[in-house]
Amino acid sequence: MSAPSMDEVKQAVETVYRTESRRVLASLIRLVRDFDLAEEGMHEAFTSAVEQWARDGIPANPRAWLVSAGRFKAIDVLRRRARLDSALHELVRHEEVEPPRALDQDSEIEDDRLRLIFTCCHPALAPATQIALTLREVCGLTTEEIGRAFLTSSTTIAQRIVRGKSKIRDAGIPYEIPEVSQIPDRLDSVLSVIYLVFNEGYSASSGDSLIRKDLSDEAIRLARLLLTLLPDPEVMGLLGLLLIQESRRTARMSDNGDLVLLEDQDRSLWNREFIAEGKSLIAQSLASRRFGIYTIKAAIAAVHSDAATAAETDWSQIVSLYDVLLRATPSPIIELNRAVAVAMRDGPSAGLVLIDGLLARGELADYHLSHAARADLCRRLGRMADARPSYERALELAKQEPERRFLEGRLRELQ
Repeated sequence: MSAPSMDEVKQAVETVYRTESRRVLASLIRLVRDFDLAEEGMHEAFTSAVEQWARDGIPANPRAWLVSAGRFKAIDVLRRRARLDSALHELVRHEEVEPPRALDQDSEIEDDRLRLIFTCCHPALAPATQIALTLREVCGLTTEEIGRAFLTSSTTIAQRIVRGKSKIRDAGIPYEIPEVSQIPDRLDSVLSVIYLVFNEGYSASSGDSLIRKDLSDEAIRLARLLLTLLPDPEVMGLLGLLLIQESRRTARMSDNGDLVLLEDQDRSLWNREFIAEGKSLIAQSLASRRFGIYTIKAAIAAVHSDAATAAETDWSQIVSLYDVLLRATPSPIIELNRAVAVAMRDGPSAGLVLIDGLLARGELADYHLSHAARADLCRRLGRMADARPSYERALELAKQEPERRFLEGRLRELQ
């Protein structure tokens, strides 16, 4: 077999970086027990891969190669820093007595990424720090992307991440999946992380594409792994929610990559196997009577999936479920979603009153979907002069290109 060309090698390295870099990082953190050192080793391993793969060929298991190379690069970093202390001796000892295990057993329960999530979600860390740290280290989201998910500044997110890393290092927090008896203490944060990862994949906060399939797939995989560890009703509810939401992925974009609203989607494209599995999990969670917010959100998604057409949607049931959800976890974004459901049940005027009240409170002033929802209700009422500034504000705030194209289209229609 002829050696690969440099272009082929560069393309292979870019593909592996895009799809595997967070798994490589998670494994390196387990091996070197230092976030920053692991990240430095990972980047040096990817840099070396370009040269060595061009010379020796692309390895059969690129991820295993990168983990092994990254581990030795991390040791080299310590040597360059002249830090031949106990940490280096421990790494060398680890190399001598614990050979690398197989890294291609993706079905193994003690998964490095799941282990990393539980480390980042240790009870010693503040909840906001847990989530921000996990989204950055496990999923590779930027501080700007995390900030948009939290409606928080990127500076604040960066500070939380630094504090989290320092706490893990200084407190000697172990890099492990806890005993089953300890999992419930960390479950809320772990579920929040998986849900936010999925949301970033289902509807990317910025960029050229509406979706990031790698993130939504990873969230579903992690939720399945968690369910094998802990068959808790809320884990069932979360996985059910993710599956039903993911069932619509193909229908959410046109062939040109443009956004297709729920009411306009071709429902024959929905993945019925995902819907059936999701509804089964939701039913199990509801039957336990120990469910929480993810099961309620999943039930809302299930009502949408039951409707053969948008016109047949049971909006009264959806509003009632949002009422339950708001009592469980008050949130302005949930209020916004409820207001849209009220508009569908009672007419645009009823929803507009609720959204105007929300915006008057100022909590969603910088949230583009609140302005987009208001603009849409004004458009439906024929109030084009009121719709235009709301669409313009939504466009100003939107970071995702398909959403921007959609809003630009709405503005053109107003003319």
